[in-house]
Amino acid sequence: MKQTKIHKPVLLSGAKPSGELHIGNYIGAIRQWISLQDSHETYVPIVDLHALTEPQDPARLRAHSMEAAADYIALGLDPSKAAIFLQSAVPAHTQLMWVLATLSAMGELERMVVYKEKLEEGKPANAGLFLYPILMAADILLYKPAIVPVGEDQRQHLEFTRTLARKFNKRFGNTFPIPKEFKLETGKKILSLQDPTKKMSKSHGVMSYIAVADRAEKIRQKIAAAVTDSGNAIIYDPVTKPAISNLLAIYHAFSGKELGVLEQNFEKSNYKQFKEALAELLIEKLQPVQEKRKELLENAHILPKILEEGAEKARKKTSETLREVYEKIGLAIS
Repeated sequence: MKQTKIHKPVLLSGAKPSGELHIGNYIGAIRQWISLQDSHETYVPIVDLHALTEPQDPARLRAHSMEAAADYIALGLDPSKAAIFLQSAVPAHTQLMWVLATLSAMGELERMVVYKEKLEEGKPANAGLFLYPILMAADILLYKPAIVPVGEDQRQHLEFTRTLARKFNKRFGNTFPIPKEFKLETGKKILSLQDPTKKMSKSHGVMSYIAVADRAEKIRQKIAAAVTDSGNAIIYDPVTKPAISNLLAIYHAFSGKELGVLEQNFEKSNYKQFKEALAELLIEKLQPVQEKRKELLENAHILPKILEEGAEKARKKTSETLREVYEKIGLAIS
């Protein structure tokens, strides 16, 4: 009897290869990709084309791309379940981008927050940055995903993607499912160790984040220097005690213990004792990740093979979508 193939819903999410991955990236996004890779057909592009909106050193960009792949795998993404690949290795991304650009209104692009912020900061904004949302829309729609995990800063771009999908479907017939936002776990946004009013980011200084690759002494140093709130009570209250609440959220993410349990466990501890415990937990949990990361980066053959296998899966998937699009709009079909 012929078995019916079960089609899993598609999950797509990725990030620019920007260097050191930090624990905020892991807790806020990557951990959830990992949790969904068994139940979804998963595609994780390392979006190196998007990185070109800012000046890049070629050797460093390649190195950052390899490091991103190593980080994803070391943290728990399984290449046999999730296609991990370089965006630039899949030509359909830029091919669909051009088609979608012809449906994009200038006014919509001018209203994009990321573009406006660059202009307000006085930074040079090239045409690539202006067109960034269209490439992101192509990244998404090519795979016809059921869900797209996005952070707060990318929500506007996802809505723009949904708008383009509706425009295309109305003009050329139903082609793209309207992608649904997969909301990242509420309350799990990890904040800066130096300023709990801002999210954890490398742009806020080296002491504001814990990198996945940080060694033991550096982790101890950064956690010891993390700002705390007035008083000495270790309780989760993001409104009145944002700093200690942020550290508790990190402890919760890496230990799996509920926040209420952690409050009880550290009821008689002071901030110094709690920070020491948190630092040792992070060291313990990140050590095997760092060892796996080192192994992947030191073996020159492993990562290129994984990335090419992922790209081949992505090319197969995207060629089907692009062929359908080209057929509907009257372009050449290979």
